[in-house]
Amino acid sequence: MTDYRRRFLQLALRADALRFGEFTLKSGRTSPYFFNAGRFDSGAVLADLASCYADALEAAQLAGSLGDFDLLFGPAYKGIPLATALACEYARRGLDLPLAFNRKEAKAHGEGGSLIGAPLTGRRVLIVDDVITAGTAIREALEIIRQGGGTPAGIVIALDRLERVSETDPRSAAQAVAQDHAIPVIAVAGLADLLAFVGESDTLAAERDRLQAYRVRYGSTTPAGGTG
Repeated sequence: MTDYRRRFLQLALRADALRFGEFTLKSGRTSPYFFNAGRFDSGAVLADLASCYADALEAAQLAGSLGDFDLLFGPAYKGIPLATALACEYARRGLDLPLAFNRKEAKAHGEGGSLIGAPLTGRRVLIVDDVITAGTAIREALEIIRQGGGTPAGIVIALDRLERVSETDPRSAAQAVAQDHAIPVIAVAGLADLLAFVGESDTLAAERDRLQAYRVRYGSTTPAGGTG
């Protein structure tokens, strides 16, 4: 496992963003783990998280699975602090990227509209979010970017659960978005990394069998195809 993936999972565990137990997901599936990016809720934690995102993006670009981008976009709501933290991390590394995000509801007064931040026109836009579940929020973000005159260049998420969309669609939600929109989706870590991570820990080793059983039952059976 790469350093940034291990750092991310350690951080998620410390922040209580990653929990083990028995959780009923929106899909109705009973999962042995739960990920909640809302628990990355302090400046220091967000700074560490942004470093993991930036390292994952750098690795993807070096591998050729992600091209250039020159604007960060955070979909409301969880994507907003994530994109903001990532913009600060890039600035710390010497790259000052513009930032934009959307409102859930368009504003009818003041400056109006549904977009806040830098103009999208002519920009290659990287979408920054926590997870892709059904893909609905990401599809909305892609439409907003195109309507704003930008070109979607990629999507980066924290965790790819790598679960198949349904019994009839063996792709994961991230794979479906990547393939349907011909856009790379980069994940800081995925379920395979989580399995390796718990296997390295004496205190978490007992979770591995439950995670593996869940992967066998619900895991995507298609190749990554655009996700990293």
